[in-house]
Amino acid sequence: MLLELALWLGETVRGFNVFGYITLRTVLATLTSLFLSLAFGPMVIRWLAAKKIGQAVRDNGPQTHLIKSGTPTMGGVLILIAVTLSTLLWGDLSNRYVWTVLVITLGFGAIGWYDDWKKVVYRDPDGLAARWKFLWQSVLGIGAALFLAFSTDNPAQTELIVPFFKSIAYPLGIVGFVALTYFVIVGTSNAVNLTDGLDGLAIMPTVMVAAALLIFAYVSGHKELAEYLLMPRVPGASELCILLGAIVGAGLGFLWFNAYPAEVFMGDVGALSLGAALGCVAVIVRQEIVLFIMGGLFVAETLSVMVQVCWFKYTRKKYGQGRRILRMAPLHHHFEQSGWKETQVVVRFWIITIMLVLFGLSTLKLR
Repeated sequence: MLLELALWLGETVRGFNVFGYITLRTVLATLTSLFLSLAFGPMVIRWLAAKKIGQAVRDNGPQTHLIKSGTPTMGGVLILIAVTLSTLLWGDLSNRYVWTVLVITLGFGAIGWYDDWKKVVYRDPDGLAARWKFLWQSVLGIGAALFLAFSTDNPAQTELIVPFFKSIAYPLGIVGFVALTYFVIVGTSNAVNLTDGLDGLAIMPTVMVAAALLIFAYVSGHKELAEYLLMPRVPGASELCILLGAIVGAGLGFLWFNAYPAEVFMGDVGALSLGAALGCVAVIVRQEIVLFIMGGLFVAETLSVMVQVCWFKYTRKKYGQGRRILRMAPLHHHFEQSGWKETQVVVRFWIITIMLVLFGLSTLKLR
């Protein structure tokens, strides 16, 4: 929106041409979303509190979490508003990748919003039935996968790139690419959602991974850098830096209110949408495996739930009584039950994410 205006003004006043640089617009989008989050955060929190949209804490969870009952939730709406407005203001609205990620983000956000709404307004502890949630996630995930598969005429943009190697890439074909894209988008969305269980735990790793993907997006869309670093060239992908910068800014602004003790929770509306956005960007820039590395925290949290549930069902069937591997799942609750304070779990998981993100970024050069 502002890009078109700046380019039009640039025809008569050359100084406005500076807004054509992606780096500047990325910084401006980050600052805009940060400002929007900080400025409207208190207003959103007061509105959520007035509508009694408070978090319901499960009885079988950590007892220390009972004091969080009633804390405003669905704060992810604030993130979505900030990201959307910043992207529309500073992004190139003719870029198909920007619209693809934005639609996926808002679509998964709508699923999460309805799930949260049923939980807190209609007092339905189950929220949106799992089968319906999975169905709509699948519709969006497959839709995005088909669009990305058929909107490119470059076979390299549907290959699975293996990091740390110069020339190892596996052609997936249309079916393989659609399947991989679906699992990355839907899987990342639910993984971030499972991680969102402690104050600030999910949002900061999301910001870190988004910042790292911003670098990958810029390199992928830059002809000379992509060739020099032996990265897959994806024309137009660098415009995703605007959206990713907006996520970074909105996430940091939200963390201001979500830091311990949290004044507001993200809810499914935030976690599902942000996870889907990360997954979609990773597919576009052909860095699915790198996302798996950098988002190792999300992967570990998801696996902890899967292993716990599978082992419990297996032992109940074999011995007549279910047994657990972890004290409690997801993984962050296991460490809480082991004696770690909530803030210790959060900060230590942040440190782990920093190391994983740096390791993922090293694949830019180590090939």
